[in-house]
Amino acid sequence: MSGGGIVKTPFGLAADTICEAIKARRILSFAYKASDRTAEPYILGYDDKGKLVLSAVQLTGGSGGGFRSFELAGMSAVAATDRHFSGTDRDYNPDDPYFERIICQV
Repeated sequence: MSGGGIVKTPFGLAADTICEAIKARRILSFAYKASDRTAEPYILGYDDKGKLVLSAVQLTGGSGGGFRSFELAGMSAVAATDRHFSGTDRDYNPDDPYFERIICQV
């Protein structure tokens, strides 16, 4: 499934911003758990508990780099930066079993 269009979720603009960033391969900046972060967004979808979650490669902030999951309910100040990423991280799994339903992905 690819990004694009209006995303109908309880998180409206944040979800739209994330899907547009995924589509354009743009790095995101956001606040999560009292830490400013940047990340390469790969998947936005619902987990098995019905929570809307972003799977992304964290670049700065938090507890180190690599793939991390971020609940949208805990994210704020979500914005796409002018920086791009390749979308070809070797650890990316387009069929990630963590997600029950994918909204948009690389």
